Amino acid sequence: MNRSYSANHRPHPLSSGVSRRRFLQGVGACVALPAFESLLPRALGTIAPAPALATTATGAPLRMGVVYFPNGAIPSKWRPSAGEGTLELSPTMQPLLPVQQQLQVLEGLDQINALPGPDGAGDHARASGTFLTSVRVKKTAGSDIHAGVSIDQVAARHVGDATRFASLELTCDAVRKSGNCDSGYSCAYQYNLSWQSPTTPVAPECNPRLVFERLFGAGGPGERGANFKLRQQQEKSILDFVRDDAQSLDNELGNRDQQKLDEYLTGIREVEQRIESAERHGEPADPNVPTPDGIPAVFKDHIQLMFSMMHLAFQTDSTRIATFLMANEGSNRAFGEIGIPEGHHYLSHHHGQQDMIDKVAQIDLFYMQQFAAFLTKLDATKDVDGNSILHNSMILYGSGNSDGDRHTHTNLPIILAGSGGGTLTPGRCTSFHGTPMANLYLSIADRLGVTGLSRFGDSTGRITGI
Repeated sequence: MNRSYSANHRPHPLSSGVSRRRFLQGVGACVALPAFESLLPRALGTIAPAPALATTATGAPLRMGVVYFPNGAIPSKWRPSAGEGTLELSPTMQPLLPVQQQLQVLEGLDQINALPGPDGAGDHARASGTFLTSVRVKKTAGSDIHAGVSIDQVAARHVGDATRFASLELTCDAVRKSGNCDSGYSCAYQYNLSWQSPTTPVAPECNPRLVFERLFGAGGPGERGANFKLRQQQEKSILDFVRDDAQSLDNELGNRDQQKLDEYLTGIREVEQRIESAERHGEPADPNVPTPDGIPAVFKDHIQLMFSMMHLAFQTDSTRIATFLMANEGSNRAFGEIGIPEGHHYLSHHHGQQDMIDKVAQIDLFYMQQFAAFLTKLDATKDVDGNSILHNSMILYGSGNSDGDRHTHTNLPIILAGSGGGTLTPGRCTSFHGTPMANLYLSIADRLGVTGLSRFGDSTGRITGI
């Protein structure tokens, strides 16, 4: 980790009573507070995001959401049958009928950096690793992972000051940041969509209860405000402790201990930023709904709870940027609840066997049904300007694999839902004939008000006509 504070802001010299052991315990105390974010002054290295807001022409919030499904799709069931300009829903897209006029099916978008090239096997890791970064990820199963900053985090840096949380990252899988998951590629690429730097993924949360309490506080309806204030007071007192502890550390630590100190100070800085943000935006909304119990046993229920968290976050303007990894790329989850005992990844390599193709198509339909329920809920929820939240959103649904059997990464299965506050023209199918996905991301970023972004990933320009 690079040192991000100057020599003028180094900790005070160590007193004779503080040992190296106490330093390591202090680091442990900071690590034990994963919900907190930062304490050092802003001058110690972080760059404040630009003050622009993601808003529509009416002044309502403009949201960006990304929902990822794994292992590609069955192309013959996914592709709309009609030509460009009209939208006749394919068999896989039938659940979207209630919101058809709020959809664009985007054909011909590619992630060329997910192709094997000289790296060989590992298409699942590359599929998800490139999906929001549009760069070729480094083939490694070690700690030297390297991708790129994802477009959601680019947007969050720019518009994040408008809300209590710059972004929200969700998943239905346990988080993994290390290990070999796909032919020499780190698990970090498959279990994370968002990257705040080329070497640092933003870990998503899989427990809906923890997501809810992060957004609105612990306790029942009516109690959360008081509990939020108490938690803020407790966080501040803890920060006083860790700050004093940091100031007592020796500036002659060894290299490894100095790296731990860097991590420690970075954690303090993040806690401070979160507290400042909470104070600036005031007490969070208290939706009159019960706190989720935790992770449901049934996968469908788990997905729907996470979609509910995204819906609540958008409805209360807790964030305007959210990503949801429904399952990791390469997931071999079985779907006994819809009568499919085999694993999804196993079935996706069907080699033309019709019974396996039919089962994958059922899984594709299952994921689409969950997404359709989420969009229908957004469409039924009025925003502050009288339009629906879906109207004032740009929700991307897709996969970094196209044909899961052949591991293709061109002509990806992509849907863009919502009207972008009136800046998009949904209700149709549009083809872009071999255009980088990064071009779409530039056009989305423009609508969010992100400035100064001339290129992103392997972009060649901006998409028009969406």
